[in-house]
Parts: sequence; structure tokens; C-alpha cells
Amino acid sequence: MSINTMNDNKIAIIIPAHNEATTITNVICTVKKHTNAIVIVVNDASTDETRILAEHAGATVIDLPVQLGAWGAMQAGMRYAQQEEIDIVVTFDADNQHPAESICSLVNCINDNCDVAIGSCVGRGTALRHFAWTLFRKLSGLEIKDLTSGFRAYNRKSYAILTSSKASLIDYQDLGILLLLHNAGMKMSEISVTINERLNDKSRIFNSWNKVAEYMVLTTILVLCHKRITLPKIPTQ
Repeated sequence: MSINTMNDNKIAIIIPAHNEATTITNVICTVKKHTNAIVIVVNDASTDETRILAEHAGATVIDLPVQLGAWGAMQAGMRYAQQEEIDIVVTFDADNQHPAESICSLVNCINDNCDVAIGSCVGRGTALRHFAWTLFRKLSGLEIKDLTSGFRAYNRKSYAILTSSKASLIDYQDLGILLLLHNAGMKMSEISVTINERLNDKSRIFNSWNKVAEYMVLTTILVLCHKRITLPKIPTQ
């Protein structure tokens, strides 16, 4: 059964990409091997051949005139998905880290009456990452094991929250997203997956103490203030 017609749902894979010419072709081809879903590459102002290679590999490419970062690019892809009336979006990295063979499991979790499905790999990462996870689980009260996984699937009402202006205030890609969704009453589940090694760089957060400190401060502020966040009204389907 084709994943993009499973249970009559229209499904899209959103891949933000900035200068990912070395990996983007392989990532798109691997995704297409495991699903017939629409592949949307958000070209985040790349200066290499990312856009050309993505088009040649068969993806729909959205060009951003300025670099917005991973979360801004992801939101652009979600807004495009809203215009195209996509039922389920799956967020996917361009560095070959996420396992394409697990896309179907995330989609099936959504089809089983879940709003958000998270590809969880709790064994990955450094001691810094695990320290951050432990701290923020305690501060937030969330029971999600892998708080920083970017491999997630969202149904329409959950990703509508993530395209709102409230989700655009700062980089909400990790815990901020989960807090917004949790406060809105979204049902979240985790699916165990195996994460591949990055082919082109290190983690954007957990590779230096300076970045960790910045992340910890901003995320702590989010956690402490999340009860004050006014959530957007969720449109009925």
C-alpha cells in the first residue's frame, strides 16, 4: 500500500536544507524508496547545488530568500503543506540521520488516533544531551524520552499550531514545540527508531559548551513561561 494514500491521507515529508549538496540526493532517493509521499525540500538560502540536486531527485523545492534556520525552514514547509491540504507531515533531516524505513511507523501511529508521533532514540548523544533531557523532563513535567528528536509526524491540527505566530517567537524546534502541543492537548506518542550517524557535521547544539549554555538558558525560560503562552485556536477538521 502506498504510504501517501494510506487511510486516504495525503502525506508529505518536509526536509529543511542549507548547503546539503553532499547528502540531499541520497536522502531524497532513500525516502522515495520507502514511501510515495510528497517530498518537500525547503532550500534555506543554500549557496551550493542543494536546490538543483533536490529538483533532479524529484522533490518539490521551496526557495527561501534569506536563511531562516532549521525551524524557520520547517515552518515554511508546514505552511506550504497547509496550502496543499496535506493531512500528515513528517519532518526529516537532510543529513541522512533519520531512518526512512521508520516513516511508515510514524504515519501508522498518527493513523491510530495519535496527533504527534516522535521517532525516539534514547541511546544516542553525549552526556551533555542526556543531562539536558533529564533536567527538562523534570522542569516541564513532560514524559517524552527523546526531547530533541527532529524526526516527527504531525496531523493537521497539530502542525497548524506550529505554523502560528506564537511558534515563531524563537527557535521552537525542540522542547518549545512539545510544550505548545502539550498545552493544546495534543496526544503524543514515541516510536523507537535507530538514528544513523551524521554524514556532514556535528550536532547543532550539543557540540560545545557555549551552544549548550545558550540552549539551556533559552529552553529554561520557555519551560518556566509555558503556562503563560496563549495558544492559537485549533481549526476543526
